[in-house]
Amino acid sequence: MPMMQAGDPSRIVVELAELGRTLGNAHRLVLLEHIAQGERAVERLAELSGLSIANASQHLQHLKRAGMVQSRRDGKQVLYRLSNGPLVDVLQALRKYVEYTHKEMLELVADNFKHRDRLEAISRDELVERLKTGAITILDVRSTDEFALGHLPGAINIPAEDLAQQLTKLSNKLEIVAYCRGPFCVLSERAITLLASQGYRARRLDGGFPAWSEAGLPIESGD
Repeated sequence: MPMMQAGDPSRIVVELAELGRTLGNAHRLVLLEHIAQGERAVERLAELSGLSIANASQHLQHLKRAGMVQSRRDGKQVLYRLSNGPLVDVLQALRKYVEYTHKEMLELVADNFKHRDRLEAISRDELVERLKTGAITILDVRSTDEFALGHLPGAINIPAEDLAQQLTKLSNKLEIVAYCRGPFCVLSERAITLLASQGYRARRLDGGFPAWSEAGLPIESGD
């Protein structure tokens, strides 16, 4: 078998296949989704992903060997963060392809498909312009600890599971833009479906928090 030379197209194909094998695991995609919210300890990532610490560590090592995440030690804890590079764009492209092939959002009930207008996304660029007017409400439906790690400027945090009980915190006079963890998170879609059913004007942010942060747009931290 001839050796591959630098620039040989077959070399790129091999690297793409390796990338596909690394991302071809649901647990690793979930871990990446949580790491994209901010630097996390292995123990916390295991808890959020529903994995044992040993299993989470194994998947994290796969991701590290592939250059997708980096780690550092802080006392007895090992913390993971995303590596530099357009990884968030890759994950978002995968999500968009699945949506295209299946013609429906991941994990949404069939009723949502009948009302896709309610799931219309707003782009980052459009949201930046809308924020200048102030005539919009930004709703973060992630958990409180994810919100504290970083969130869009001026966002209101109401975790998705609490939204039905806390609708009175939101004005029905302003359009609401909801966002969550990223391309594989369906919390924002579920939130806007609920909001629309209650008469609110709502859209989801395309790409969620990771894509906003990756674009170098302003973020705030803390409660």
